[in-house]
Amino acid sequence: MDRPSPRRVPLVVPECGLGEVPLAVSLWLVPCGATVLAGDRVLELVAGGVTIDLAAPVTGRLLTQLVEEDQPVTAGTVAAEFEAAA
Repeated sequence: MDRPSPRRVPLVVPECGLGEVPLAVSLWLVPCGATVLAGDRVLELVAGGVTIDLAAPVTGRLLTQLVEEDQPVTAGTVAAEFEAAA
């Protein structure tokens, strides 16, 4: 009997409305493999003097971090991938 593949859900950097102010990854708040609830803070971005927290899009597990701390990012960048809980 085939098991259904886990549902993978991306964490996408949103449009933050900061104009031309560059965004960068400040800090990962959870490690790869961690179990999270939808809405948990998982990634902190910084833009100038503004800190922006990104939340887990689903309840499940953080599979991969696709950006590193101090890396510049733009709106639309896929920062991580989650496995949704069944």
